[in-house]
Amino acid sequence: MAKVISTLFISADGVAEIDPDWHFPYFDDNMGRAVTEDYETADVLLIARPTYDSFAGAWPDREAAGGEDAPFAKQLGDMRKVVVSRQPLEFSWRNSELIQGDLADAVAALKAAPDVKGILIPGSISVVQQLLAAGLVDELRLLVHPVAARKGRKLFDEGDAPYHLRVAATEAYPTGVLRVIYTPAEAPGTVGYDEVKEQVPAGN
Repeated sequence: MAKVISTLFISADGVAEIDPDWHFPYFDDNMGRAVTEDYETADVLLIARPTYDSFAGAWPDREAAGGEDAPFAKQLGDMRKVVVSRQPLEFSWRNSELIQGDLADAVAALKAAPDVKGILIPGSISVVQQLLAAGLVDELRLLVHPVAARKGRKLFDEGDAPYHLRVAATEAYPTGVLRVIYTPAEAPGTVGYDEVKEQVPAGN
């Protein structure tokens, strides 16, 4: 079964809608390595229409230009790209296709496909939110920037029940960025004040 991995740049106050003003000053070799590791987990990119438009508007030209980022641009071009969109699309970037049918059903089928190694969702907040609600995200890989963005779309939307997570790995970079990898977890047992009051600090 292929894993679905979400990779996001995020601010300390939970904003996952990137603003270049607070993102790029923190991008360094460590973050580049983390991004490389994320992309090495997958052979399918699952992206929302806005993310696709942004990627397709930049990476093919960067591949053609042959600069320092051309190898990564080629890697993106070679990957299978499954796009989530309510409107039909005309694709100019190779290996691109429109998701068919219900999102959760289509992703479940991708996870079960024998020829799929892994599914990576870069950005695409709306897709991540829907798949979290459907229980189809296997890992959240967050690069938490040491900044409170104070505006922009947050990763976690409002809902009736919390998402419980387990910390699978952490790294701290010299820039102050924290890399945190979460996996879904079972809810802990019901605990109230009476169960924890022995841990409350004693007064002087």
